[in-house]
Amino acid sequence: MMTRPKALKNSSKGWAAVLFALALCTSGNAAASDGVQKMIYDVYAGGFRVVQADVTIDYSDPRHYGLFMGAATYGFLGKLAPWHGTFETSGWILGDRLQPQLHRSSATWRGEEEIKSYNYTKKGGFKNLVIKDHDKPEEVQEIESDLTDGTTDALTAALSVFNTVANGGDCTGTSEVFDGERRFEQIFTHVKRTELSASKYNIYGGPAVECTVEIKPVAGGWSEKPRGWLSIQEQGRDRGMMPTVWLANVSDDGPAVPVKIRVKTAYGTLFMHLAQYETGGNMVVAEKRQDN
Repeated sequence: MMTRPKALKNSSKGWAAVLFALALCTSGNAAASDGVQKMIYDVYAGGFRVVQADVTIDYSDPRHYGLFMGAATYGFLGKLAPWHGTFETSGWILGDRLQPQLHRSSATWRGEEEIKSYNYTKKGGFKNLVIKDHDKPEEVQEIESDLTDGTTDALTAALSVFNTVANGGDCTGTSEVFDGERRFEQIFTHVKRTELSASKYNIYGGPAVECTVEIKPVAGGWSEKPRGWLSIQEQGRDRGMMPTVWLANVSDDGPAVPVKIRVKTAYGTLFMHLAQYETGGNMVVAEKRQDN
């Protein structure tokens, strides 16, 4: 039986963190919103679309938030490495603080699905981790407190930065995240404010905030040799270009959203473009996606 490549399995966790570290109209004006923003992103490598992702940020309830991402390999990569996954978080809005209640990740490799559910308390504690790996019995894990105390999930950590940008702040923020095996710092660092131009790949044009995203190991089963997303990150560092995201305010009553991501690796540079955006019943689709 063919097993899931470790690098692909681990890098999917990193994409979950950074796909959000990712929007309507080329004029850059805020769009009317119903509290729900829906995006589709396309990832290109060497001119080919290799991954597509759909993202929903739900702020329709003033007491709760929701964030969902589905992603899958596409085209020739989809045939070579048929992987798809979903990553979702629901939680409480407690003043200026976002507190996850449930974070759930699911990854499927050649028909074998692994599901992880992270459960939190409203006061900020970590309850447990529930794992369902393909045809094995469900397993409830009590995790050592040094891995979980004071942590959040990667999506909530990113969304907190998006809220700061929506309120006029820089995209700077640090959170500690538990990913089921390890604890790490997820660090957004402000680079500059800039103007983006729309293209046939990306619908967004207008003011944006540019920042880098980095993870730093804290505790848990980290390998001496970087693997997964950490390996991709260090490949970029060696080439003078850390993973970079551009955030923009594209809704008048919601968080900022990523409108572009750039990741440099030993095998080339990946670009993630905002190819479709919908809110308040209005939708814009990139020219390149219309052609497909």
